[in-house]
Order: sequence, then C-alpha cells, then structure tokens
Amino acid sequence: MSFILKNSLNYTEKKVSSGNFLVGDDAEISDVSLCGKECNDSVGIHDCLILPGFCDVHVHFREPGYLYKEDIYSGSLSAAAGGFTDVCAMPNLDPVPDSAENLKVQLDAIRKKAVVGVHPYGAITVGEKGERLSDMEGMAENVIAFSDDGKGVQSGEIMEEAMKEAKRLGKIIAAHCEDNSLLFGGYIHDGKYAASHAHRGICSESEWKQIERDVGLAAKTGCAYHVCHISAKESVRIIREAKASGVDVTCETAPHYLLLDDGDLLEDGRFKMNPPLRDRADREALTEGILDGTVDMIATDHAPHSREEKSRGLERSLMGVVGLETAFPVLYTGLVKKGVISLDRLVELMCFNPRKRFGLSGNPGFSIWSMSEKYRVDPEKFHTKGRSTPFEGMEVYGRCIATFRDGREIYSSDLSDN
Repeated sequence: MSFILKNSLNYTEKKVSSGNFLVGDDAEISDVSLCGKECNDSVGIHDCLILPGFCDVHVHFREPGYLYKEDIYSGSLSAAAGGFTDVCAMPNLDPVPDSAENLKVQLDAIRKKAVVGVHPYGAITVGEKGERLSDMEGMAENVIAFSDDGKGVQSGEIMEEAMKEAKRLGKIIAAHCEDNSLLFGGYIHDGKYAASHAHRGICSESEWKQIERDVGLAAKTGCAYHVCHISAKESVRIIREAKASGVDVTCETAPHYLLLDDGDLLEDGRFKMNPPLRDRADREALTEGILDGTVDMIATDHAPHSREEKSRGLERSLMGVVGLETAFPVLYTGLVKKGVISLDRLVELMCFNPRKRFGLSGNPGFSIWSMSEKYRVDPEKFHTKGRSTPFEGMEVYGRCIATFRDGREIYSSDLSDN
C-alpha cells in the first residue's frame, strides 16, 4: 500500500527523509493508511504537504491535579491534531513530580491515556518552592529534563546546586526565568499599552536578569542549560553572547511572541500569558534570533485554563493560552508565506532542533496538511479543553488532515466537517 503526494508544495529538505517516507513532489509514503481509509491503490492528494512530526518541549497537560483544565488524553489529542508526535510536559502539577513516587502518578496516566509521546519534566525543587532540591537522581531515568516552570528559581545558590546535579546526571536544566523582586504585581508588559490603560506592567528585566545569572552559572558548572519561552530583546542578546563564549545554552520562544506584541492587546484574558506580549522591538529581536540561530526552537507553552478562569479580563484572568492546534498554521501563515523564514527553517525549529537538544531520537512520524484552503481559527473546534488563544479569528493556511506515529494513525480529520 502506498500514497502518492500530487502537486505538493515542493518541500524537499533532505533531512525530512526518514526511513519509510519522503517529502516533496510526488513523494511516496509507504505502509500507512490515510484518515482511516484502507486502499490498495495510490491516492492523489491535491495541494498537501507532508511534514515530520513536530516536537513541543513545553506543554502543560494539567494531569495529575487539574483535570478540569486539561488531561493527558485531551492534551495529547490536541497535540496530534496540530501535527505533534512528541511533547514534553511541565511539572506544575498536584502532586508535583519531585520524587519517584510522585512522578509515578503522572507516568501511569501517560501510559494509559497518551495519544502522542509525552515526556515529563521532573521538578528542580521540592514542590517547586525553590527551597531545596528535588530527588533528581531518583527521577532522572524517567524524565526528559528538570524544570520549575511557572516559577523562577530565586536563589542562585539553589540553581547552582541544581545545575551541578543535572550535570552529574547528564540532564538538562530548563528554566522559567523570572525575578520575583522585579514583578511589582504586574500582569502585562510594562509598555505603552499598560501605561495608557492603567495596567500594572512586568518589566523585561524580570526575565533577562535571571537569564544573565543562569548563563553565568551554566558556564561555571558545565550544565546543559535551556531557557524557556524568551520574550525580550535583552534575552536574545544575552543568549547570543553566551553561545559565542561557549556556554552550553539553548532557548525557545513561542508563536505568540513572534507574531504579536503589546500593540495587539485587547481587554481580554486570551491575551494574558507569562511572560507577556512585549514591545514590537522585542518581537523583531526574536525574529532576528530565529534567523541567526540564537533561538533554537519554537515551543507553544500550551497552558489551558477553564473558560471562567480566562473570562476575567487582563488584570484578573489566569496567565496562559493554548497553542498546539494553531502553532504550525499561524507560523506558516505569518512567517513562511510572508517570506520571513523558509519552510525548511520552520521545520528545524519545530521538529529537528528540539529533538536533537532533548535527545528524542528515532523516527518522528509525520503529519499530512491541506495547504490551499484559508480558514479562521475557531477555538470551539479545538480538541484541547482550553479555548483561550490570542489567534482566535486569524485567517490561516494549513489544516492537519492526519498524523502518524510508530507506523499508526493517531489523528485524522474529516475535512467535510470543517
């Protein structure tokens, strides 16, 4: 059985070739079924694109502890619907995975419910409280890396201790960088919108100051260090300089920081996330960073909340937006179609670079995308329990038809229903 891709978008990046599939004009995909349909003959798919399975190193699936927001099944199905075949799940859960015993609760749920590969983080500190190290050694075999995401590790001494232990264990420290002493109750960027609408702002220094501290500690300890969701131009500069000096540092940014800034803000909780949407100059610096290689990957920071929790406006809504089902369409539409970056570069940022950095080897699987149709982002059609996205109503290209992992179909979409 085989499927022939007719009239593809001529994507021929050689790194996409992987064993049982190729990408490009008249590319052949062997030994798969499309959208659940078995067929003995070749099937022509007009204006479709076949891409390797994406990898998101920063998602929040909320299980255990907060299943009303999301669970392993709904989160991983959302990932598959967005063309992702592997994701890395953050540890701000209940119980926090800070010991082998607590981690087992999450691992059991993953084994039972996951549609895609879900790779958990272990917490850096007990309860993510930043006071003493978690049982990093006891968890090391079953976690992708260590992070206290959602909170910055305030103590430099604790972070240095964590980096030394991660180095010994051969693991990455992935840091949410936020200096609490510089927050002053802020909840959006400390910029023009905040000033003109009487909102309390979060300064960029609260992010880049901890990055500056941590790259120094990474240089000192030799730890593999990864910076989560960077948003500020100073962060890009610091990481660029650290890489040039030989520090083992990588970083991610998110689609909303590349495509939006605080000039796009509305009085709506779907525009509230942490870190916040910053200035246009910050967005431009992030774009420059993905072009020159300073920014290594794009991650969604998929962070679902209930409708009520996101209905309280900018000041009172909880921080976090969903992103797995919109990531490729908005980036393809906003960056590739506009000639900002190539499709090759986008695939590197969403598939190859995160897999290489976090040691996720093997066949990534693939997804099939319908590319000719323009449609509006409609959160009511999402598979995630979350509905809050700043891209609601955006006109985009790229609809995922099917996603395959480990030789089997894990998601299919009936286009007639969309």
